[in-house]
Amino acid sequence: MANSNEMTINLVVLGRTQTGKSAAGNSLLGSSDFESHCSPSSVTTCCSLGRSCRILGIIRRNGCELALRVQVLDTPSYPHSGLSKEQVRDTVRSALAHHFREEGLHLALLVLRADLPLCPDESDHAIQFIQELLGPTWKDFTAVLLTHADKAEEAGFSEEAYLHSASSTLLSLLTSVQNKYIFLDNQKSIIKEERDIVLRKLLNFIRQNNYQALPLLKHSKE
Repeated sequence: MANSNEMTINLVVLGRTQTGKSAAGNSLLGSSDFESHCSPSSVTTCCSLGRSCRILGIIRRNGCELALRVQVLDTPSYPHSGLSKEQVRDTVRSALAHHFREEGLHLALLVLRADLPLCPDESDHAIQFIQELLGPTWKDFTAVLLTHADKAEEAGFSEEAYLHSASSTLLSLLTSVQNKYIFLDNQKSIIKEERDIVLRKLLNFIRQNNYQALPLLKHSKE
């Protein structure tokens, strides 16, 4: 995962069409590697890996500062307007194995919109999809990324008020992943200070796993 002065974290973004997966990936990388725009159909049709430059001032270990590199795998949405569930699953599984097989996956980020309610069916489908990809320990290696948090804030919801008013479906999902969640302000996400805050939270989640990565072995297609 790291040499003597550098650490790399491997992330994958998963979610429905128009939740902001690709935009979130760009925010984490501090770049515009992934195509992201409003569209009446699913924009992303294949997986794409983005790599950040060396990021300083984020993490220290054993009293020494480490340079951080972030690798993000952008994926087709599920459900997808042009691909079946099996096509999306097999595409993502193959890309995970290709890009992260040696080091493993540190976190899967399930991207949801903070300004839209999470329905039970949507949650169930997302959980099943992630389970098929990551296997039985998926909860330890999954966090929820709530995009468009700026719209929720404009509606008068602080983070605390939002969670107090959230549906039982969303709260149950957050509980299942040990409350690993991050609110992403789409207006501020390109600002370095905001990006650094998000990266520190992600590193804290990874630290909870003792910096372990999920081995990417072949999982059953059941």
